[in-house]
Amino acid sequence: MLLHEVLKHKRLILASRSPRRRELLGDCDLPFEVADSYEVEEVFPEELPAEEVAEYLSRLKADGYPWPLAEGDILITADTVVINDGRILGKPTDREAAIEMIRSLAGHTHRVVTGVTIRSTKRSVSFSSSSEVRFRELEPDEIEYYIDTYRPYDKAGAYGIQEWIGCTAIESISGSFYNVMGLPVAALYRQLKQFA
Repeated sequence: MLLHEVLKHKRLILASRSPRRRELLGDCDLPFEVADSYEVEEVFPEELPAEEVAEYLSRLKADGYPWPLAEGDILITADTVVINDGRILGKPTDREAAIEMIRSLAGHTHRVVTGVTIRSTKRSVSFSSSSEVRFRELEPDEIEYYIDTYRPYDKAGAYGIQEWIGCTAIESISGSFYNVMGLPVAALYRQLKQFA
């Protein structure tokens, strides 16, 4: 049975400000609502392995959802981290930080991990998906062009794979392209089928 048939008596709620996650979930032909914005302090234990941070933060967002879920509601939260040489690259604070992040990724392979939590009134399930992304070497003017044109200050690792830099600078991807965009939709689709 198709998932949208399975979910037809459920209310799917996406708690994310990311337009990319909204677009990707919409591409699955699943009716959903976008939750109103709410604040969650995105902090994690220092000793937590970098690969587990995204899943931890997705649970934090689910647990921090401020409105009671009704019977039949299914909440989806997600978080994406970029890991380079064991170090998590968050969202850049300014132009210089963004340039430095892209410079550190150029000519190397890094990991992108997206954690997802699905929650109802009865239970909660979390999972994560990982992709390896390799950038070619980049010239300084290419990095500056991307940062100044696309201003990727709302993106982990200071880049969006669906933008110019993804088309021109990424040599290879191992794993889900959509995971790098911010939502591993194939894995989420499977998990929702089991969850519902």
